[in-house]
Amino acid sequence: MKKNLKLKAARVERDLTQVELAERIGVTRQTIGAIEKGDYNPTINLCLKICKVLGKTLDELFWED
Repeated sequence: MKKNLKLKAARVERDLTQVELAERIGVTRQTIGAIEKGDYNPTINLCLKICKVLGKTLDELFWED
């Protein structure tokens, strides 16, 4: 899996740490870190929660070009 730099950029754009994002969606900081590093493939439900908090669409955060 590739690193998810779009997720990290969107998180930083919202001025959120990995911990803050994790708390808002009910996962651990390690989960957010693993998604950003490309070590974890999140479920669609988790992707939707992340999108909602960051104000982005699935395409904007998770679609690979």
